[in-house]
Amino acid sequence: MVKLSGMLSRFFPVTVLVIGDFMLDTYTTGKINRISPEAPVSVLHVQKEESRPGGAGNVALNLVSLGAKVISVGRIGHDFAGDVLKDSLENEGIDIEHLIAQKGYKTPVKNRLIADAQQVLRVDFETVTPLSEEWEEWIIEHLPPLIEKVQIVAISDYGKGFLSRNLLKEVIDISRSKGIPVIVDPKGDDFSKYAGASVIKPNLHEVYIAAKFTQDIPLEKVAPSLLHSCGVDMLLVTRSEAGMSLFHKNGQSFDFPVRSKEVKDVTGAGDTVLAMISVALANNIDIKYGAQLANIAAGMVIERLGCARIYLSEMAERILEYDVENKIFDEEHLFALQQVLKGKRYNVLGIDSTYGMSTALFRSLRKLSPPGAEKKLIIYIRDTDPDEEFVTLLSSLSEVDFIVLKCESLKNLCEIIHPNQVFVMENEKLVTLDHATALLGGRVGYAMGV
Repeated sequence: MVKLSGMLSRFFPVTVLVIGDFMLDTYTTGKINRISPEAPVSVLHVQKEESRPGGAGNVALNLVSLGAKVISVGRIGHDFAGDVLKDSLENEGIDIEHLIAQKGYKTPVKNRLIADAQQVLRVDFETVTPLSEEWEEWIIEHLPPLIEKVQIVAISDYGKGFLSRNLLKEVIDISRSKGIPVIVDPKGDDFSKYAGASVIKPNLHEVYIAAKFTQDIPLEKVAPSLLHSCGVDMLLVTRSEAGMSLFHKNGQSFDFPVRSKEVKDVTGAGDTVLAMISVALANNIDIKYGAQLANIAAGMVIERLGCARIYLSEMAERILEYDVENKIFDEEHLFALQQVLKGKRYNVLGIDSTYGMSTALFRSLRKLSPPGAEKKLIIYIRDTDPDEEFVTLLSSLSEVDFIVLKCESLKNLCEIIHPNQVFVMENEKLVTLDHATALLGGRVGYAMGV
């Protein structure tokens, strides 16, 4: 069985080209305490307003949160919203050199009115405007050198007119000629414009519209037909509370159940899925595992209000919650632990499994990790070949947060994240060490007793 925490260890910095419809999401938050005397409508008393990139911009933000570098290709207007959007992306370190400003085009703005943590109304300021021929030619001319810099291309289509059929064809053809995967979040009822893409990820409703099938036909029959007609390699269907389903053109299919604690707002979940799949494929991770990671990330997004960003540290922590086996870390899975421990305080206790579970050891565990303790407790097993039953027993204890195996693992961990205190069990006593690297040697008889 492959641990998903191990998949995170294969996440290296990648560069992603995000091309599509960039928008500005505005959140107007307040309280509703009365009905207007002018009409039978609620009065929202505004307490806060904030704006952040939406659409393809939200995809870019999620990619940055996952450790990727982003080159943006899109369109804004000569307006205040466009300036805010451009500045917001640039402040995140996103390359905006190819974010063009088209004359006569208005930057799309979606203003969500929120009261008591509930969205009560959305006001959209937008017009569907075709991309001008001059700008289309300019972008196509600059695509080859841009695509050479990236490991994957993410197309975020919100149907605002930027992604012309000709532009889509050029993006996909150039990418395929250079061996660069293309993943598309589609829009509309004609997916043939994405022919040649590696993956398209529509929602369930969009699948039936594009395939021109009625809802009573099983998805298992609709998906292969759509794959054939649109000419892509894979179809990843987001199915709301049912999770996601993956269909290959070779006939294989997989289902991934949703993983969410609570559903507050589905806004932006598709953008998060697009970002996670892009990073996974760019790191040569099988899409089956990428889809599972994306499912978890999307589940976290819908627990929050508005478009949310998911960070690797949050992903790692959520993955570890799902499987108690994830308490145990070796070299392959250490990256996930590093992400979880960022910004947290923790202690390290070194023990030898050959001594087994003694009363002194259990008493020491309770001392270092009392109920309600803020510090995490990491057990470092000093044996080169630890007893499996002992490790399993330790992992079942609530006092133990994580277990690290192998000397090199602890060394690598402590070089990145410094523990608060380091202890070792010596002769049935808990003793303090100056540094975790002291655990990498043999017996430590010189440490001070606790």
